Formats: sequence, structure tokens, C-alpha cells
Amino acid sequence: MRHFTNVHDIGPLDQAIKEALQIKSDRYAFSDLGRNKTLLMIFFNNSLRTRLSTQKAAMNLGMNVIVLDVNQGAWKLETERGVIMDGDKSEHLLEAIPVMGCYCDMIGVRSFAGLKDKKYDYEETVLNQFIKYSGKPVFSMEAATRHPLQSFADLITIEEYKTKERPKVVLSWAPHPKALPQAVPNSFAEWMNQTDYDFVITHPHGYELDPQFVGNAKVEYDQDKAFEGADFIYAKNWSAYADPNYGQVINTDRAWTVDSRKMALTDNAYFMHCLPVRRNMIVTDEVIESPRSIVIPEAANREISAQTVIKRILSELVD
Repeated sequence: MRHFTNVHDIGPLDQAIKEALQIKSDRYAFSDLGRNKTLLMIFFNNSLRTRLSTQKAAMNLGMNVIVLDVNQGAWKLETERGVIMDGDKSEHLLEAIPVMGCYCDMIGVRSFAGLKDKKYDYEETVLNQFIKYSGKPVFSMEAATRHPLQSFADLITIEEYKTKERPKVVLSWAPHPKALPQAVPNSFAEWMNQTDYDFVITHPHGYELDPQFVGNAKVEYDQDKAFEGADFIYAKNWSAYADPNYGQVINTDRAWTVDSRKMALTDNAYFMHCLPVRRNMIVTDEVIESPRSIVIPEAANREISAQTVIKRILSELVD
């Protein structure tokens, strides 16, 4: 595997899950694989789980790790071509990227959607510039349209906790005071559609996701109906995708908050969220603190998904 940006890069999911669980059973079995190799992690946006889990995963494999926060301690970077750089941005990404590539063997990039220009976001302009100009393997630590390391960890978690071969998994929109990207729901839907799960997406009218990510999922506008008989509830907010409301908050209806009444409609479902979570907006305290909340094991599996991906990229470099 040269690059990792979506579910199709990982290959057969059953093999990827098997490898991930083997890594989880012995995280240091391949600690020599990354010896004298350097991972450069580049953050255009804030991070807690992604930064810590990915750095830990690389260290488990024996790698050196460099972390660059573009917004602190680095020149402000221009990302668009053809602009006259007479503002506050001192360096262009087209020079910065190949320079970064000189100092490492692999690059992880975190760059969110700007939510102003859908075409720019959905072309994954920043991530693809790293792939094109760095000369090094690149993996996404969340991009404008997908968060594949999170979705891989979500899948690992579901496989660990499921009690039936074909569980019902529900992705539910929930209210949030700010406009958030569609990356996590897009990616989660993309990965779930590669499984044989009974997969349902529920959200208010106006929050339809890009059809390429919805795929074969059932879309249900009645949240209560969607929750009926569910085995896993994955709550997440996202802003509108469709024009003319792209990137906007068009609904903050608290009736969509995941609470105990709604969880009682399920088949004793597990509650999932990628974190950070706005308590009593996305989910009530009672639900997220319940024994059926698996948000912490889900977050812990971020280390495992990252290590599986980095190991695969390293294996190709070594070969």
C-alpha cells in the first residue's frame, strides 16, 4: 500500500481486520520494521486522538516521529495556485511539500474542509498536493471529505463488540452549534457500505450526504424508526452538503439529541461517537456514561487502525 486515503486503499476488509487484531494482541511485534524511518505528521487543524494515537502507533513500529503544527511555529502556507502572495502567507505549499519530503520517509496529513468552496473541498486539493509533490507515501489523518483512520477504528470496534453476524448499524445526525465537515459521516458510510451490515443513515431533511458515500445505505428521516432494533448507534453532526446551503447549519433541533428514550428503541445498542462530543447536544450524559457506551474503546482502537496502516506502508518501503 503506497497511500491511504479511503476504504479502497486497504484492500479486503476481513484481512485488514484480522491484521489489526493481531497487532492489537502484540503491538510491538514489528518494532524493528520502522527502525531508521521517519514519519512526518502535518496538522493544519486541531487534534487530540489523531495526534496521540498515530504518534504512538508509529513509535510502536520503531519509527522516528516529527510533528508539525502549521498554525503554530511554521510559516503560514498558501494552498491555492495562481495567487499573488502579498498577504500574510509567506510560503507556498508547492515549495513546502517537497522540502518536507526531504526530511522523512512517510507523511500523515490532517486538513479539514473549509466549507466555503465545495469543489475545492471535494477535490481534496491539499491532500492530493502532498501525494503529487512530496515524493513520499502519504496517509490521511482526516481530510476534507473522509476520515479513514477513524472509520477503520470504528469498524474494528464493531467487529469486537457485535453479537450477531449482520448487526444493524445506524449513523444518526445530531445537533451541534457549529458547522462541521461531512468527513466523518462520509467516511463511516463508505466503510459500512463495504460490509454486509444492515446499515441505515438517519437525519433531518436537508442534511443528505453526497450520494457517492450514501451508496446502498437506507436513508430514514424518522430517527425513532431508524433506531428500532439497532445494535450500534453512531451519532455525529455534519453541516449541509447540498447547494445552496453547503457548509451551513440549517437545523439545531434538540429533538435529534441521542437520549435514553431513543436508545430504549434499539436492541440494547452500543453507543459510538468519534469524539470530541458536545454533551447534551449530540448525546445526553446518561447515554454516553452508560455501560453500553463504547466511545473509549473506540478511541483506543485509533492506535490500532493507524498502526495497521503505517505497518502496511512500511512493509512496502522495506520490500
